Amino acid sequence: MRPRSTGLTDPGLVRSVNQDDYYIDPEGRFFIVADGMGGHAGGQEASQLATQAIQKYLGENWDSSEPSQVLLEKALEKANEAILQDQAEHPERSDMGTTAVIVMFRQGKSWCAHIGDSRLYRLRDDVLKQITEDHTWVARAMKAGDMTPEQARAHPWRHVLSQCLGRKDLRQMDIQTFDVQAGDRLLLCSDGLTEELSDSLIAACLLSHPGDEKAAAELIKGAKEKGGRDNITVAIVTIEK
Repeated sequence: MRPRSTGLTDPGLVRSVNQDDYYIDPEGRFFIVADGMGGHAGGQEASQLATQAIQKYLGENWDSSEPSQVLLEKALEKANEAILQDQAEHPERSDMGTTAVIVMFRQGKSWCAHIGDSRLYRLRDDVLKQITEDHTWVARAMKAGDMTPEQARAHPWRHVLSQCLGRKDLRQMDIQTFDVQAGDRLLLCSDGLTEELSDSLIAACLLSHPGDEKAAAELIKGAKEKGGRDNITVAIVTIEK
């Protein structure tokens, strides 16, 4: 199975600077979306540092004997270290950080790694499934049964992250294998998309537009029509039959 892919990012309608970043490996081995935070320069710098560090480490160590989980762990650690070093050199960016979500195809398996609330979805047989679990305060409250999904979508603390890159106390990085089969479509996205569009609207858009470039453009258009209050980034990976 060979993945085809596309990516697109947009500043949205409110913010003057795009603090999102993404990377698509030309060989189709891995894909990254990052959503920076911490002010105009800081957030943009953090997401770019993360994507660059991750793609560099994965690319340079792809053929090593390291297990895939370890490879992803070290790539995220390198990204965190790069941001921390930049914070030390530029105190004005000391509060910057970024989310990250990675999809990787290696040694016959599909892997996902993420920190923060950028997400991975899989569309299969017209059903959209969220693969990642947000590292946010409201996600923990929902998991504990203290909040419904409807309450979470409107909660004023819905953007409060429980973990991100750019922190000395980096504790949580979720790394997992997940199943893919021919015909699946994967969506990596920043929360600028999911803040505006429900899962049902995202699924409807993907189903209406089998072409990846058109689907990416329509997802961003839809998020902007709903308000476009944040930067919006999507990467779509289709597992060809």
